[in-house]
Order: sequence, then structure tokens, then C-alpha cells
Amino acid sequence: MNLLHRRYCRSDAWQRAVQHGMMPWVLRDVGLGDKVLEIGPGPGVTTDWLRERVPALTCVEIDHDLASSLKKRLDGTNVTVVEGDATRMSFPVASFRSAVCFTMLHHVPSRELQDGLLAEAHRVLKPGGLFIGSDSTSSFRFRLFHVFDTCVSVEPDRFAARLKNAGFGEIEIEKRPEYNTFKFRARKA
Repeated sequence: MNLLHRRYCRSDAWQRAVQHGMMPWVLRDVGLGDKVLEIGPGPGVTTDWLRERVPALTCVEIDHDLASSLKKRLDGTNVTVVEGDATRMSFPVASFRSAVCFTMLHHVPSRELQDGLLAEAHRVLKPGGLFIGSDSTSSFRFRLFHVFDTCVSVEPDRFAARLKNAGFGEIEIEKRPEYNTFKFRARKA
């Protein structure tokens, strides 16, 4: 992420947007279960919200500095931070009751790697497990904010088919055009 993006993702404004808007909207009426995987927590704003609501949370973060910082900050809590690539996770099959990812898929550098992440999320979920998340949709402001960033937009109208190809069923996609965002829910059969 570029410097502006990193700074914003640590800001009070982003924290308020996440805690009072995004997380309640995306996770409304959802039980995440006892073992939850968060993919790509970044600086941990979403992690802070989640860890107060689940018994055990495991985070996988590819960025060394972000993973180290999060691991140090959350040491001694119900959160385990693993530095790793979510397209090739080291967790055994059927390790988690649910997996989540929030506004991070567009930072995965190709559509193929994004699809690999979806397949890995499916692999590590227990049967009946939920995969839930959100991402931003492309706009002028979004593209400007991502100058010099890795940014591969996820098209919500095509995302259900990609989730199905990864093995998921019971797929729901809901768009919020006024916020340039969408959320998704899918279940491992």
C-alpha cells in the first residue's frame, strides 16, 4: 500500500467507519462460531472489532511489518497472528468455523491469486463453514487512493461465480453503490 493508504488505514476516521458502519453491516445476523480466520487484517482495525466478539481469532497477514506489529500488540489476547500468504495457507483442512476478509481482496495482485485465496478459504473451512467479507468497488476516488498501490478491483456482479468455482454455495452478494462497496456470504457445503 502507498503511504497515504497506510496512514488512512490507521486513522480514527477509518476506525469509526469500520466499527460503526462496515463491520455491523457485513456481519449483521451472522454467528461466526468458535474458531475464526481473518485473512489480511492489515493494521488490525477489523481485528480489534472481531476479537471482542469471538472466542478465538487467527489472522494471516502477508506483510511482515504489519504481521509483526499486530502480533506484538495483541500478544496475550485471544488472537493468534500468522505471517503468511493466504493463497497458500499452512493450516490443515477444515480448521475454522468461519473465515472473513474485509476490504483487502483488491490488494491481491492478480485475479488468479484472488481465486487462489478463495480456494484456500474454502479448504480451511469446516463443512458448513461461512466465508464472509467485503470489498470496495472501483470509482475515481478509489483509483486515485490506490495510485502506486497493488490494486485489482473485484467486480461484485461476477464475484458469485468466482465463489462458486472455489466450491462455495448459498452465495449472497449485496452492493452498496452509495458507498462504493459490497459484501458477500458463502457457505462450504
